[in-house]
Amino acid sequence: MTTPDPASHPGAKRRRRANGDASREKILDAAAEIAGERGYEGTSISRVSERSGLPASSIYWHFKNKDELIAAVIDRSFHSWVSSMHPVADTPTSSSGADALRDSLRRTGKTLGQNPDFLRLGLMLILERRPDEPTARQKFLDVRRATLDNAQQMYATLFPELATTDHARLAALTIAAADGILIGHEIGDLDMTESFDLLTAAMLGAAERLRHESAIEARATDPIRTTHQRS
Repeated sequence: MTTPDPASHPGAKRRRRANGDASREKILDAAAEIAGERGYEGTSISRVSERSGLPASSIYWHFKNKDELIAAVIDRSFHSWVSSMHPVADTPTSSSGADALRDSLRRTGKTLGQNPDFLRLGLMLILERRPDEPTARQKFLDVRRATLDNAQQMYATLFPELATTDHARLAALTIAAADGILIGHEIGDLDMTESFDLLTAAMLGAAERLRHESAIEARATDPIRTTHQRS
């Protein structure tokens, strides 16, 4: 009779998987802390090993190199941020577009302040333009595209009378402003809540400007209406 291998028992496999997941989270926590303190350049496998209390071999078991590790930090932070947000559809139907936008951007500011790693690290990678972190850089570009798509959908839901190109312009401007607000907050010059309230006012003004431009363009391209107005 063959004696079962204890290591092959389902319970043992679950424990190994749980231990592996816990180790991975400790590594990501340490990497995020160090990157927040020292930036990408100052983050090293040896420092992550020291901060996490895990050997470098454990880190390399989970991640091929620092580039892949930072990409995982960005990915985890981004998904943590997304999961803490609520879709526009959760806003009561009685709310106006202005109220819904204000609520959405306030949530964005609050949760971004709680999960800043993906944006902080991503902006470092984009601005420094070094060629040695392709995985982390691409991960940031991917999550940024997802953020842009979500913002565009938000504006399409709130302001359906505007054109798709206008929704895209509003989304791009919102994300660019959010970048600047986070940088200002990191420096200590800006309060996140107040700044995102001001951003709401700015975006409502921008939406109204686009609505006005669209109305002017529609009148200019409607020969029947133009002829009637002249007569």
